[in-house]
This record gives sequence, structure tokens and C-alpha cells, in this order.
Amino acid sequence: MKICVTGAKGFIAGYLIDELLREGWEVVGIDNLSKYGPIEKSYDSHPHYRFIEGDAKDVSLMKDALADCDHVLAAAAMIGGISYFHEFAYELLAENERITASTFDAAIHAHKTGKLRKITVLSSSMVFESTHKFPTPEGEQLRCSPPLSTYGFQKLACEYFAKGAWEQYKLPYTIVRPFNCVGTGEKSAKTDRQILSGNIKLAMSHVVPDLVQKILKGQDPLHILGTGNQIRHYTYGGDLARGIRICIESEAALNEDFNLSTAESTTVLELAEMIWNRLCTGRPFRYVSDKPFQYDVQKRVPDVSKAKQALDFEATTSLAKALDEIIPWIREQIELGGI
Repeated sequence: MKICVTGAKGFIAGYLIDELLREGWEVVGIDNLSKYGPIEKSYDSHPHYRFIEGDAKDVSLMKDALADCDHVLAAAAMIGGISYFHEFAYELLAENERITASTFDAAIHAHKTGKLRKITVLSSSMVFESTHKFPTPEGEQLRCSPPLSTYGFQKLACEYFAKGAWEQYKLPYTIVRPFNCVGTGEKSAKTDRQILSGNIKLAMSHVVPDLVQKILKGQDPLHILGTGNQIRHYTYGGDLARGIRICIESEAALNEDFNLSTAESTTVLELAEMIWNRLCTGRPFRYVSDKPFQYDVQKRVPDVSKAKQALDFEATTSLAKALDEIIPWIREQIELGGI
């Protein structure tokens, strides 16, 4: 089986492509290198992997890439930490809509004229940005108020692209919603704006690399955004990759949507103290709260029962085990200037 993965040089795609190649897939990766620039992946020279440097907004390029593919994973997007929601409020909507439309245009064409069987759409937990129902089940995005951020709204639009392509063109789909992916590979992006968080520049990607790099650089007290009571489900990238692969492969996933996440809730403050105690043995944990960003969702708790019942998928890697992998990688990246 052959799959095209857009956004192939991205964070989650790095885990997924590795997973797919291990499971015998042939993979074509597409990325325009706009976020990180040229970066090396461990599988770049794999005999069943081919990389195309190009833009997913190029419909002709996408049609050529999908011509002999069985599947496509629509993962390419402008994406980053919470600062992105403010810095790029328009581009997150306009650019990501262009990427989505191009990918679906090519997928519809490949389904009509080639052998494409399905599109799998990488959505986001941010479609539930306005919910008050916890744990949040699939389908709640249709009942709660629309997302307030342009990023969350566009991710919801991605899901409607899938719905519309099925209703009009009978293009099968699966929608996957990762929750707070953590792992290695989140480096400083080319578009990051330098913002101080105390005496340390904020690592704009996500909370785990931000907290780790501050502590490694000796920040005391530690600066966190908001009170620290924000609840998240930090899900290891390797678990998400396995869940996405199962969604791609499973007949039970056809025309369905799935929350892919650990079942474990952790507050930002609990995460910060966990990292501090690993790196600052014997020093008391001290922190101060910085003013939070506008779209800092306070509670993000998924219902993960559908993925368990329909796909027999569970995220099994603990946050502690994930940090065993992440912290040494961030330390190395700080030395190399990657963070």
C-alpha cells in the first residue's frame, strides 16, 4: 500500500512516517520546508520513502503525487504554539484553507481517476475550543459553539471539507484529532517571534519544550503562562502515530472521526513541577504566573472510548516515560541552537 503524507517534515508526521515505514507502507512525503527549513529525518534514505519538496497548495503537484497512491494523509498546515493564534490570525485561516482545498481537489481527482481509496484528515482538539462538556466526545463539535480562534475554526472547516467531499463525490474519509502531542522534533520555527518569559525567550512551539528549556537555562522562579491550572492530555507522538495508522488502515474508521489521546489529565503546573523535579534535584519548585494568551483553553479533556471500542486503540505511554525521551533531545537542541 502507498500513501502520500503532506506536511511530511512536521512534528507529528515525523512519528507517523516512521511508523508507516516500519509497518510496510510505501510513503511519499510532501513539504515546502516553510516552518523549520531543511531538516533531516531518520528515514530520509529509506528505500520505500520518497520526499518531494513542494507546496501542498499546488494542485498539479498534488495530483501527480496522488496518481498511484492508495491513501493520502492531509497533515500540511500552518501550525504552532498558542502565540500563532495571535501572530498569524489571518494566515491560519486563509493559508490553511488553500492547503485544504488543494489537497481535497487532488484527492477527489485521484479517487475518480486513480486508485485512491480514502483521505485521512489531521484535525485538532481545538475544534472543541468552546465546549463545556468533559470528557468531550466525538460529535460535540456539532453541538457546542464554534471555536473562537481562527485556527480552531479552520480545523473545524477541514472536517466539513471531508463531509462535503463524501456527500458530493463519495470520497471516503477519516478524521483524527490529536490531543497535545509531545515528543522530539519540535524545534524553533522560522516564523517565531522572540518574546521574553521572565529572563528567557519563550520557546514558541508548545509548553513542554518551553518549560524544559527554561529550567535547563536556570530560570528560577519558573515562568508559566496563566495560573497553571489549565488541564491537558499530553499524548506521546509514537502513540499518536500508531493511532493514526490504525485509522488509516481500519475499515471501522471509514467516514468516522476519532479523538486520539491519552486518558490521563495533567495540569500545566503538575507538568512544570514534574520537569523541575527531574532537573533541579534538591531545589524547591518555585514559579510565577505570566499573563496568558487570549485563546489559552483552560480545559481540554477528551472522551477516548470511541477509539478504544471501534479500533482497539489506547495511548499507553506515560508522560513520565515520554519525558525520558524529550528532555535529553531538548538539551541537545539547546546546545545546537535549535531551541
